[in-house]
Amino acid sequence: MKYIDEYRNPDLVRSLSAEIQRKITRPVRIMEVCGTHTMAIFRHGLRRILPEKLYLVSGPGCPVCVTPPGLIDAFCKVAGRRDVITATFGDMIRVPGSSGSLADARAKGADIRIVYSPADAIQIARDNPEKLVVFIAIGFETTIPLIAASILQAYREDINNFCIFPANKVMPPALETLMKDTSLNLDGLLCPGHVSIITGSEAFSFLAEDYGLSCAIAGFEPADILLAILALMEQINEGSYRVDNCYTRAVTAAGNLKARELVQEVFTPVDSRWRGLGTIAGSGLVPKGKYADFDVTRRLAIQVSEIDEPPGCLCGEILKGMKRPSECPLFGKNCTPSAPIGPCMVSNEGTCAAWYRFGVESI
Repeated sequence: MKYIDEYRNPDLVRSLSAEIQRKITRPVRIMEVCGTHTMAIFRHGLRRILPEKLYLVSGPGCPVCVTPPGLIDAFCKVAGRRDVITATFGDMIRVPGSSGSLADARAKGADIRIVYSPADAIQIARDNPEKLVVFIAIGFETTIPLIAASILQAYREDINNFCIFPANKVMPPALETLMKDTSLNLDGLLCPGHVSIITGSEAFSFLAEDYGLSCAIAGFEPADILLAILALMEQINEGSYRVDNCYTRAVTAAGNLKARELVQEVFTPVDSRWRGLGTIAGSGLVPKGKYADFDVTRRLAIQVSEIDEPPGCLCGEILKGMKRPSECPLFGKNCTPSAPIGPCMVSNEGTCAAWYRFGVESI
């Protein structure tokens, strides 16, 4: 299949759905950890054509959603400085901290600009040499190489008024933390497609080897996702544990070696706090060595506080797959896309946003 339309072929989708129905013999719980998978599953109505015994639960696959409120407060504090221009991806601007969002800070006069790439922030720094331009570095392995490249470019051009607020996270340590929680009772895992392009499928082999979990890497079209679920069903029925790469047109075993080398040159791992999961060893990245001055938290001696979740918000449990959005007392009432309380309702990849947008009848 070479063209996108073929991955959406109704006959193929129905055939794969029927095969999954034939394979399932007991209740099965599968987690998709990628926010893009969550949205694709809803957008294409896949839950409605899958067996009733197959339970899909969403995990911490949205980088905006796992950003803790204390970090958002720190973003807003830096953005409020008169000598700073803040550059951010659009998903982050409306995520509330304990005392407002970046959008609120902008309404109060902060110079906050939405960008589509860290390269845009570099250009803003060139155009505004009298200001410190701070790029809020949110994202998983997919965006980290771009951020590393921007730091390298700033270093080579001696652009000293550019830096990042490091908030990137890497996925394998978070998945290991999740798998240690036996109460999740998972049978299989849909591994993230975009992340796997960078990391390679081998990065997730420990899930099968150490935790006895059936894994499959999926693309983002209906046939991609159903093929991966079918692969998981076959593993589950066999009692086998491995990582099946069902996205071979984009993912290899080793991943993108050049991108990984770039990240290793610029960044060093640090412990990082995840909303819902707590502090996870080695799951964050900060600039190292000669690139360390591109870290705004180092340059401005910024401290990040630990802030409690808003009262009643269940984003933490939702990110762990322990609760569904409909179980949150705020969902669709106090918390809506136009007036969000938790980040899962804000991001385009958030589980609550998907439930709200596509409706509970899609389940």
